[in-house]
Amino acid sequence: MLGVFSSSIVSPPEELVAAGSRTPSPKITAKSLVNRFVGNNPSAVSMQIGDDVQLAYTHQNESITHPRSFAVKDEIFCLFEGALDNLGSLKQQYGLSKSANEVVLVIEAYKALRDRAPYPINQVVGHLVGNFSFVVFDKSTSTLFVATDQHGKVPLYWGITADGCVAFANDADLLKGACGKSLATFPQGCFYSTAIGELRCYENPKNKITAVPATEEEIWGAKFMVEGPSSIISATQ
Repeated sequence: MLGVFSSSIVSPPEELVAAGSRTPSPKITAKSLVNRFVGNNPSAVSMQIGDDVQLAYTHQNESITHPRSFAVKDEIFCLFEGALDNLGSLKQQYGLSKSANEVVLVIEAYKALRDRAPYPINQVVGHLVGNFSFVVFDKSTSTLFVATDQHGKVPLYWGITADGCVAFANDADLLKGACGKSLATFPQGCFYSTAIGELRCYENPKNKITAVPATEEEIWGAKFMVEGPSSIISATQ
């Protein structure tokens, strides 16, 4: 799955900008990235949302245990990969039908977060038990919301394209060819919301997240780390 957002939606993370500046490497534009994804996946579905957002996904080569899904409701778009172990109880909590799947559940959870404020974001994501990563875009408020599970079982990566867009994808090689060294693993157990403007750990939302420059040999430009009470805990697999 792939989500690409212009700088008017999300500001490119300074750590990834710096990583790309330290080690200049070839990049391509957001449009070329989406075209490459669609070209490599004949069954891919892609969509343009206004002038600033492009989403794409495919079921090609997906895991049986971690399927990909897409849904849109009330101008809220969601790409989801993985599975929730507590989907049944969450459907009851949010008043959803028995046929509702994970991607529909995430949209409803996001709506609750948006409409019942103040409602702690970390609690909403923390209630999701399972292996997952997702990208939510709310067109009505131009809000981006991204999260991964605590164990990093469904990898997600993010990077910056040649024209300054921020891209999220489950394929590291795809982003490596598009973002150069302005690339990192999205840290496990964390969420990013443009509503608060920063990356946070949902288990310990007050803990600071720092970016450690990667070595020249690594494909990443940086590794994001969650600081613990007495040490820095790696937030990547």
